[in-house]
Amino acid sequence: MAADMARSLAFLLNVPETPEDQGSPEPSPYDESEMHDSFHQLIQEQSLWAAEEGLELQQRGSGASGSDHQALLGPEGTLAHSTATLRILASMPSRTIGRSRGAVISQYYNRTVRLRRRTSRPQLGHLGRSARPSLRLYDLELDSTALEEEEKRVLLVKELQGLTVAQRDHMLRAMPLSLAEKRCLREETRTPRGWQGRRGLPSCCNRFRYACVLALHDLGLGLLSLLHVLTPWHYALKRIGGQFGSSVLSYFLFLKTLLAFNALLLLPLLAFIVGVQAAFPPAPLGSVPAFTGLELLTGAGRFTDTVMYYGYYSNATLNQLCAAPLDGGQCTPEAGSLPYNMPLAYLFTVGVAFFVTCITLVYSMSHSFGESYRVGSTSGAHAITVFCSWDHKVTQKWASRLQHDNIRTRLKELLAEWRLRQAPSSVCGRMRQAAVLGLVWLLCLVVTLGCTWAIYAFSEFRVKSPVSTETEWALLVLPVVVCLLNLVAPYLYRGLAALERHDSPVLEVYLAICRNLIFKMVILGILCYHWLGRRVGAMKDQCWENFVGQELYRFMVLDFIFTLLDTLFGELVWRLISEKLRRGKPEFDIARNVLELIYGQTLTWLGVLFSPLLPAMQIIKLVLLFYVKKMSLMANCQAPRRPWLASHMSTIFISLLCFPSFLGAAIFLCYAIWQVKPSSLCGPFRTLDTMYEAGKVWVRRLEKAGPRVSWLPWIHRNLVENTFPIYLVSALLLAMIYLNIQVVKGQRKVICLLKEQISNEGEDKIFLINKLHSVYERKEKSRIGRTQEDATSPALLTDDRDT
Repeated sequence: MAADMARSLAFLLNVPETPEDQGSPEPSPYDESEMHDSFHQLIQEQSLWAAEEGLELQQRGSGASGSDHQALLGPEGTLAHSTATLRILASMPSRTIGRSRGAVISQYYNRTVRLRRRTSRPQLGHLGRSARPSLRLYDLELDSTALEEEEKRVLLVKELQGLTVAQRDHMLRAMPLSLAEKRCLREETRTPRGWQGRRGLPSCCNRFRYACVLALHDLGLGLLSLLHVLTPWHYALKRIGGQFGSSVLSYFLFLKTLLAFNALLLLPLLAFIVGVQAAFPPAPLGSVPAFTGLELLTGAGRFTDTVMYYGYYSNATLNQLCAAPLDGGQCTPEAGSLPYNMPLAYLFTVGVAFFVTCITLVYSMSHSFGESYRVGSTSGAHAITVFCSWDHKVTQKWASRLQHDNIRTRLKELLAEWRLRQAPSSVCGRMRQAAVLGLVWLLCLVVTLGCTWAIYAFSEFRVKSPVSTETEWALLVLPVVVCLLNLVAPYLYRGLAALERHDSPVLEVYLAICRNLIFKMVILGILCYHWLGRRVGAMKDQCWENFVGQELYRFMVLDFIFTLLDTLFGELVWRLISEKLRRGKPEFDIARNVLELIYGQTLTWLGVLFSPLLPAMQIIKLVLLFYVKKMSLMANCQAPRRPWLASHMSTIFISLLCFPSFLGAAIFLCYAIWQVKPSSLCGPFRTLDTMYEAGKVWVRRLEKAGPRVSWLPWIHRNLVENTFPIYLVSALLLAMIYLNIQVVKGQRKVICLLKEQISNEGEDKIFLINKLHSVYERKEKSRIGRTQEDATSPALLTDDRDT
């Protein structure tokens, strides 16, 4: 009996074939729920057989002393199981899956047989009964020998070859086997049916068909790899993330996002404004100045009378031959015609481009919020990174090494974040840190106010100076001063931040971003006031739109030049100084570099109305900046000394780009369109009081065009000029946001309840195991008592007889 107890349990799988299997339709293999339920039922039946046999073996086993059976403790105590309880636990479904490989193969073989019988593919009826690969009416032992398991495997492969490719792949994916087993089965089932001819040689048609299938398969794989190659900077971003972590990688991902935004903004401007005006150029008003090369810095001179700036675009109808009117008037189209209205196209194209950019920004921000701030907790991020991060499709050494670096860096970041959460902090330390933080903020605000006052005073001096006496070099003075302050102020903030000594590098980066953001937004506010508040009044007899466009061009070009100088020389000098002091290479300043990107993008949005080709210049700038920053990062910087997880950095960057940057640029352009009077000497709105009146003029023309387009004026009156639709859309948007917030809160509550339910189910299992063990203990004690009574009763009878 002890040998029976020690013998391993044998699980039997009985899959009989009933008449119902032949007549009734089988469930589709594509029904995941059916497949899951059937496999779950299979495991449940195995567990039931194991539990019953284990109990029988235990009841028939030899008795043991009471000390061998220890009671199970609760969930907070230490579990000490007896031999019988360990047998029961070993028979549970979660612990028998690994030993059920043969049963899985047999079960899925039976499914493929039933699936093939109800499809239109050829049957195996022409074969003899002894050659038919059927295992029905037999009991398959799970712990069978290797030979029997190999026979089952061969039969399964033959049946899988009889299925279609889609059904075969779906069946293999659903099998609860290891990846190696699935890969072997897939390789063995690749031989197509009908490959063998009558004499064992492949037929020409089958060979040609198989060659075509392989060629198409290789072509598909080549196209997929080509898509990865066409992805901009795919390998470079992986390398940066592996060597420097997610914090530095977030800067380059943000630069890539800005590149996509500018490309999206440039396409409608090129299609409906720049391209159309280049196809119908206006008559030149005077001699064209010669190119001197200084225009590349100032944007003036030869570039003034080109599609680069607002003043070049005419207010004429571009599908009619019309000379430029001498009195600055407007060409009148023929009666009943609908020409290409350049003022309307200019206004609507800029408006639609900004609206599309706004929608894209909001979507990107919401998507980033969904990726960064997930509903569930991140308590299992360490296990997911360890067990689920490796891509098993990687075959090349450099790719595997790169993936290894990525996983290692992410583990460092996760462990650093966990260690930071566990670090204790005293009350005195927090008070001292708050005092130092307040002092540093006060000094930073003083620096910001001083720089703002300097820029305001210098801009007022430039307004008061006579414009006619300005040379092209003098136009660069204000941009140079602003760029110098933008370069020096972040280093001052960084030096002051060294006094704070934050424990969290994330908090340090966020504070640096806030200080730099306040500084740059205040400077941009002063410049916007300088352009629309002061320059418009001082340049009444000139084309002030061209001046604003040229000014924004100069700011963008000089900002790029100063960024290059700081990257190529400033970071190099800083690295040499750090190495001389034996501190190693400096770290990459994320806050300063990100705010430079946001500052440059804000300049682009501010200048779209006055220079439609500024997004093209921004694209060129971003592409060059990526390679320059990458080269400087690899040569002059090192990975952060304190690794930290930048899980929310992309979300913060997109949010800052949307609210302070894009919103401020939109307010600036709306004020210029609705309130500022356009110049009467240049541009498509030269005869109007405001740029917005171009829409009203177009509506009046549509009313005279005929009844065919009468619906367009109705739309303009009821949807554009009427404020009720705007309020309605705003209310619907707020309602959607509120409902989304409530849905997220509800999902969090449901997740908390599900976690609590999982915990309770674990406690219930422990409770049931304890109850089962106690029942078994009572039965064991009663059996031992009866055995002792049976053993003592003959002895008593013998004693009575002797007496």
